[in-house]
Amino acid sequence: MASGVEELMDLLYQLIDEAKGVPLSSDKCIIERDKALDLLDEIRGQFPMELSEAKKLIASRNDYIASAKREADLIKRQAEDRAKQILAEDELTAQAKQRGNEMLRQAEERSRELRQAANAYCEDALRRTEEAVAEAYDEIKKSRARFRSAASSMGNK
Repeated sequence: MASGVEELMDLLYQLIDEAKGVPLSSDKCIIERDKALDLLDEIRGQFPMELSEAKKLIASRNDYIASAKREADLIKRQAEDRAKQILAEDELTAQAKQRGNEMLRQAEERSRELRQAANAYCEDALRRTEEAVAEAYDEIKKSRARFRSAASSMGNK
């Protein structure tokens, strides 16, 4: 006989489709009761097996979906963690760049200050040297004048 519910349903459909019509009625027919009942009994007998298999398939599908969802959640969490890590690294990089720029600005400012201080010191040292040299020059001129004066007074004697 037939092995599955679908085949049994096809046989029942065929039995009804090929049945002889009732005279003076287009929607009624005569079928062999025992054949129809036997097919229905077989269908009933097959249902628990078919339902069991369908339930197993549904359970398997649900397990697969749950597993896929867990895996998707894990992948999503890993992606979020990685994104956070990248953002943290980017933040650290940005902070390092900012700190580096700040250090460079401070170094340039300090260099400018030191250059100004060095220029001021050199200017002051040169001014003092110039004054000392001018005083020494004046002293040399005075000494030379005294020497000439002394030399001329000795030569006249």
